[in-house]
Amino acid sequence: MGKKSALVKAATPADAVKKLMKAGKVKKKCCKSKSRCKKCPVLALKKAKAAFAGAA
Repeated sequence: MGKKSALVKAATPADAVKKLMKAGKVKKKCCKSKSRCKKCPVLALKKAKAAFAGAA
């Protein structure tokens, strides 16, 4: 099961990010670095919103 399919299966983008946090793929808190790291919850939420918009 890929990450993208896991994002689309959740009810909302926030739920998808919560699942990724629980799995350890995303950090719980953003470190606010200028170039966001790949485990950033802010980027994960942005990607989840894009995935939900693409699926609809």
